[in-house]
Amino acid sequence: MMDSNKALVVFSGGQDSTTCLFWAKKNFKEVHAITFLYGQRHKIEVEKARKIAAQAGVPITVREVNFIGEISTGCSLIDTAVKMDPVKPEKTMPNTFVPGRNLFFLSIAAVHAREIGAKNIITGVSQTDFSGYPDCRDSFIRSLNVTINLAMDEQFLIHTPLMWLNKAQTWKLADELGVFDLVRNETLTCYNGIPGDGCGNCPACQLRMKGLQEYLESKNSQL
Repeated sequence: MMDSNKALVVFSGGQDSTTCLFWAKKNFKEVHAITFLYGQRHKIEVEKARKIAAQAGVPITVREVNFIGEISTGCSLIDTAVKMDPVKPEKTMPNTFVPGRNLFFLSIAAVHAREIGAKNIITGVSQTDFSGYPDCRDSFIRSLNVTINLAMDEQFLIHTPLMWLNKAQTWKLADELGVFDLVRNETLTCYNGIPGDGCGNCPACQLRMKGLQEYLESKNSQL
C-alpha cells in the first residue's frame, strides 16, 4: 500500500538534490534517498551522497546502472577523453548532457518507491536555470509522471520543488531550511569533481556561484 507520508528523493549529493532532501524532510514524515552509479567520471558523488544522507538521518540506496554510461557516447561527464563545453553551444545541447539520465533515474526510482510503499518521488530538476537539458523540463516530468502511473497502475506524485526557482532562489530555500552551510560546504555540484565552491570554471560552478552571489547580495541588502 502506498503511503502519502513517505517520500523517495533522487539524490546525487549536489546542491539541488540536497536542498530537495531537506525540503522532503520538512514536508513528509518518512524520507528515503536513492542515488546512482551510472559510469560518471567522479564517483565521489556517491560518497558525498552517502555522507549527507547519514547526516540527515535518511536511509540511502545506491543502484549501479552503468549501462547509461555505456550507451552515452560523447558525454564529457562520462568520457575523460571528451573536453567539456565551457559554455552551452548555440542551437545544440552541451556535451555534459547524459541522454536519458533523468528518464532512467526516475523510472528506476518509481520501481523502488513502489517496493518501499512511497507515494512521493522528489527530484531537483529546474527549468529556470537549466543547462539546455530536455529532461529537466516541466513538460517532461509531467509526462513521465503519467507514464509511470500507467505502467505500474499506481498514483505516484513526482515533486519538483526547484522547477521554477533560479539558483539564487534555490540558495534562499536552502537557507530557509537551515542547511545553507551544509549545502555550500559539503555538496558536490562541480563537473570537475571538486566539492563545495568547486573549480569555479565549469558551467555548473559558474551557475552555482552566480546564484550564490545574487542571493547573498539580496540578503545583505535587507539587513
